[in-house]
Amino acid sequence: MAKAPVKTNGVNLFSTKAQTLKNLTGRIQTASILPLKFFTYRQWRNNASILMDEIFYEIGSGPFIVRSSCTSEDTLNASNAGAYLSILGVSKDEMHASVEKVFQSYGMIDEDDEVLVQPLLKNVVFTGVVFSHDPQTGSPYRVINYTKGPDTTTITGGGAGETWFQHAQSKLSPPKPLNTVIELINELEATFEKSAVDCEFAITDDGADVNLWLLQARPLFVATSSVSDAEQFETLRQLERFFKNNVSEDPFLLGRKTMYGVMPDWNPAEIIGVCPKPLAFSLYKELVTDSIWAYQRHNYGYRNLRSFPLMLNFGGRPYIDVRVSFNSFVPADLDDELGSKLVDHYISTLASYPKLHDKVEFEIVLSCYTFSTEKKMTKLKENGFSTKECDQIVHSLRGLTKNIVDPLQGLWRKDREKIVHLQKRYDKIHRSNQSDIDKIYWLLEDTKRYGTLPFAGLARAAFIAMQLLNSLKSEGIFSDQDYDNFLSSLNTVGGEIWTDKIKLTKSAFLSKYGHLRPGTYDITSARYDEAPDLYFRWDEVGSNDLENHDFSLTLNQMGLLRKILKTHELGLDPIELLEFIRSAIELREWAKFHFSKNLSDALSLILSLGKNAGYDVDDLAFLDIKTVLDLRSGSFNIKEEFGRSIDTGKRRFAIAKSIKLPPLMTNNSDIWGFALPDATPNFVTSGDVTGQVSFAENQETLDKAIVFIPNADPGYDWLFACNIAGIVTEWGGINSHMAIRASELGLPSVIGAGEKLYSLWSKAEIIRLDCSNHKVEIIR
Repeated sequence: MAKAPVKTNGVNLFSTKAQTLKNLTGRIQTASILPLKFFTYRQWRNNASILMDEIFYEIGSGPFIVRSSCTSEDTLNASNAGAYLSILGVSKDEMHASVEKVFQSYGMIDEDDEVLVQPLLKNVVFTGVVFSHDPQTGSPYRVINYTKGPDTTTITGGGAGETWFQHAQSKLSPPKPLNTVIELINELEATFEKSAVDCEFAITDDGADVNLWLLQARPLFVATSSVSDAEQFETLRQLERFFKNNVSEDPFLLGRKTMYGVMPDWNPAEIIGVCPKPLAFSLYKELVTDSIWAYQRHNYGYRNLRSFPLMLNFGGRPYIDVRVSFNSFVPADLDDELGSKLVDHYISTLASYPKLHDKVEFEIVLSCYTFSTEKKMTKLKENGFSTKECDQIVHSLRGLTKNIVDPLQGLWRKDREKIVHLQKRYDKIHRSNQSDIDKIYWLLEDTKRYGTLPFAGLARAAFIAMQLLNSLKSEGIFSDQDYDNFLSSLNTVGGEIWTDKIKLTKSAFLSKYGHLRPGTYDITSARYDEAPDLYFRWDEVGSNDLENHDFSLTLNQMGLLRKILKTHELGLDPIELLEFIRSAIELREWAKFHFSKNLSDALSLILSLGKNAGYDVDDLAFLDIKTVLDLRSGSFNIKEEFGRSIDTGKRRFAIAKSIKLPPLMTNNSDIWGFALPDATPNFVTSGDVTGQVSFAENQETLDKAIVFIPNADPGYDWLFACNIAGIVTEWGGINSHMAIRASELGLPSVIGAGEKLYSLWSKAEIIRLDCSNHKVEIIR
């Protein structure tokens, strides 16, 4: 049965694909519509030969495109975009068979189902779809998904493409020729009286004229937003003012300007997500990014940034202040003039290569000395640094690195001792008769003093360890296989999970690992011991073909290492170097495992406290942690204090969800419109594996699957107890927890695919990860 059309000003405009195009012909000014001929299945069955003659008479001699116009497409409830067949480049001789194929693609054919025939566009340079609103949030964003080339079915068929986001009230002019597409969607929205709409388009260029063609228009089903357009617009205006006020020079910072990103340092997108709920957001600020991060950097010989928060709140979304981050990587003994020059160079490089936003320490910033550092000075000299300046930088980095890696007095050794102290205090807190409020306070205080602070130091040591390891490969001392073998010889706490799952009893296993959560800072993410059957299958004995490898140096490598260490004056022998690299990487994971125990228990106590006050776990996710901590310093009414905080958090989170921002913002115009950037994924191991796509929550489909997860959080370590074939994460760096774990286990993985590629690959059924060639292939 044909669907009821949508009336606009008394005129039936929205109908089937073909009828809607006919209704819009002559009504729109910003785009052209191709000649069209359409007919129902009933008409085709009764008069196919007559209809064929009419096509050739009215449309021309070809080539043609034969398009679906099914009654189940483009309804108010579902678009079924790309679900049915369209055939390009059809000749006159192929017309009858092509129409039959399109009708048959509908499955159960309705008598009123249609097929649409149009001339095939020539000289097509862009094709795509554009939405008047963000389908996920209902916010008034113009979303253009497009691709270069002539195939008008690529995007609707689920293929890759570029994406441009622009707020409806933005005065921004997008890059040509997308500006004409914005004009088209604006006109269509007005034509349909502000109804949400999406359309397919093509742009042709014959060398003389550039033309925009409307190929399809349909109603767009969008989520209902609780945030008004006016409130959202004001949020973006406030963000723009904030950006303008903070982007220019600061008297206490090196560098002339800044930018903001979700991954350049301490990776909030990976750890808490791009739009975290307030409790997770405020916990991460409290425990890491407000001050702890800077104390650690200063302790390790970098500049003092203790008065600067690293992570800022952009309308409820976490962003790293890149200038502050880059300042913190300047050695403390470099003078301000040279430090400023370095920071400006780093920021300029990131602005030129934004896809490196999750790899700044490996590709942009010089944060330590390695065996390749002096070679990297060539690049600095090409960018205006003198030989004297480069020598100063090398000298400072060498001295800073020697203090960190020293085999006897290395700073990382003291940080290990603090984690041991954390474990002792943890037991004291739990044995005490303190109130839950006091226990929460001390668990989190200890997390900062003896948990995240030393963890940050061990993480810094691990970054340096990985860079030294990478330089051993780049200098030819290690082959790719040596590199992989070394990493797979590591023994991290996370690496014990899948073996302990086999050899320990359920109760013993949960006693050791029960505090872990897939979302470390997320109170709604159940602990392993709160939902063990969600994460593990206890009725089968686990198995995993991935094994740790032994690693040893050859005599030739030992000799080369002795020589290079002497040349670079790092004060280590080969065994001490490898011991540092191994210990730093393993201890980072060990420290994370133990500080997360404090944090997880604090979240459990907050949950208990909140439930007693009448709030469930979903409500408590909207708390600000300062509201909880303030309870210790005053006789507050918990229900009232929590209620106010939760209400504020819910409102702010709703606003945060309603806005769109890019992963890296270089100027204030990015707040109003941006292209979703390409990512350079991090490929782990040299493995090659093909498997079925699955997701962590679908436990029954994980066996030998390539598992997709949003971030590289250690709480996902339970996956390694399953017989998985590989992992793909949306966010994560090459030195992230999941990258280290995948390397240790020799598990082919793609870490930090980015929004665009993650979305594309996760829709596939079967994919191939060819890590040695840095390729992902969609098999089906």
